[in-house]
Amino acid sequence: MNANPKPESVLRTKEDYFKRLKGMKRNLYHDGHKIDRDDEIQQAALSVMATTFDAATNPEMADLCTATSHLTGKTINRFCHIHQSTDDLHRKQNMTRSLCRKVGGCIQRCMGVDALNAINAVSYEADKLNNGKTEYHKNFLKWLENFQNNDLVGCCAQTDVKGERLKRPAQQTDPDSYVHVVEKRSDGIVVRGCKVHISEASIADEILVVPTRALMPDEKDYAVAFAVPADYDGVKQVVSVHNYRSRSKFYRGINPGYTDSYVIFDDVFVPWERVFLCGENDHGGLCALLFALFHRHSYSGCKPAIGDVILGLAALAAEHNGIQKTSHARAALAEIIKVSELGYAAGFTASAMGKPEVYIPKLGMVPYGPGSYIPNSIYANVGRCLTGEAVFHEQEILCEIAGGVPATFPYEGDLTDPELKPLLEKYLMRNPKIPIEDQIKFWMYFGDMTCSGFASILNYGNYHGGGSPIMEQIAITSQYDIEDRKNLIRDLAGMEKK
Repeated sequence: MNANPKPESVLRTKEDYFKRLKGMKRNLYHDGHKIDRDDEIQQAALSVMATTFDAATNPEMADLCTATSHLTGKTINRFCHIHQSTDDLHRKQNMTRSLCRKVGGCIQRCMGVDALNAINAVSYEADKLNNGKTEYHKNFLKWLENFQNNDLVGCCAQTDVKGERLKRPAQQTDPDSYVHVVEKRSDGIVVRGCKVHISEASIADEILVVPTRALMPDEKDYAVAFAVPADYDGVKQVVSVHNYRSRSKFYRGINPGYTDSYVIFDDVFVPWERVFLCGENDHGGLCALLFALFHRHSYSGCKPAIGDVILGLAALAAEHNGIQKTSHARAALAEIIKVSELGYAAGFTASAMGKPEVYIPKLGMVPYGPGSYIPNSIYANVGRCLTGEAVFHEQEILCEIAGGVPATFPYEGDLTDPELKPLLEKYLMRNPKIPIEDQIKFWMYFGDMTCSGFASILNYGNYHGGGSPIMEQIAITSQYDIEDRKNLIRDLAGMEKK
């Protein structure tokens, strides 16, 4: 008899995932039409999400991509896991980098796991504040067990439309500028508002909603966190789709795509068992902070992976142009490597220094949550800020190394036209050591990643995703012990300490 039986696995296959999406209600709107979740226009995004299922069931990837549920002891997808140790934080970061390298960009599923971990801590602390009058954490754990057992895909709806940007939620002319509670009932709440830029909501199973900012005592109705199915009654999604230009001959190694949604909550009823925060404004602000923190930590996996892609583009462009041995090309490659690896190192340090603690103004680091691990805020924010600020500079480096070729590269139809093909192959040849078809494929892909509508959206996402650099700068300077450094100088200078 086996004394250590293998834990039960509850991993889905991509086929299971596709089948469930196919059965969901039609609440997706795109370009004036309702579409199904398996619509052709979403296939590229679905192929990326499918990677997260394939990797978890691949024995070579299982160590990174699966975990043991702290609730059931079952083997679950790591994207459904609550971090129980610094090792969990390390593995999440490394999983993210590995999978993002596979698809050449965002792996799409980080928003869900980052929201899970934020809500896990916040729901626990809100119940403590309420002295047992609420059961947010119990609700969440019951919901989470089902989420894990069915290997569901979650997305996080945090960013509100924000209306008049210089006004707080309670000061808005239109109170619906931030998602808020409009009615409390004995069996649940009714919410109204719109969350925007919600990545992969159109191909998710569940939408997790969290506040977007710190909240004041008169803004309790905006301190709400909950989860609903992505096709839930009253939820409407206005979907933007971001795909590469289609090809018929020069196929890419992978054809990824992405979606984002304006998620409209049109007087949506949410039963109490799906409500994880409702009116606790202090914890609403901490929920916003924690999701951002977890997501910035994920960025220390995905942005270094995108740095790997950018480095490969730059190095191959230099090779194709025959300038790989020049000093300016080497300097450019070094710059990309420095940013990517410093961002990764900051995230790795954030993992290593993770604790069941959170920073609270005027109190410093304090225990928070049921014992699950939270990455170090300073290092997570430093890594995200450093790599976020570099996004457009990296594009400038690529532009300098490539020259103008990607911007005016011929269309595929011209490249395959019998009359034009030999002429274009003759005049596109740059490095006779590289087959011309490989040169064509390379420059077409380079253009995809730098000169296309897809590339522009990717750059905006890389810059703003998880919070723009200004948000990390605020987090860093507000949480770092600057007074200690001032006292250091007072001591060195012979001044009196304060």
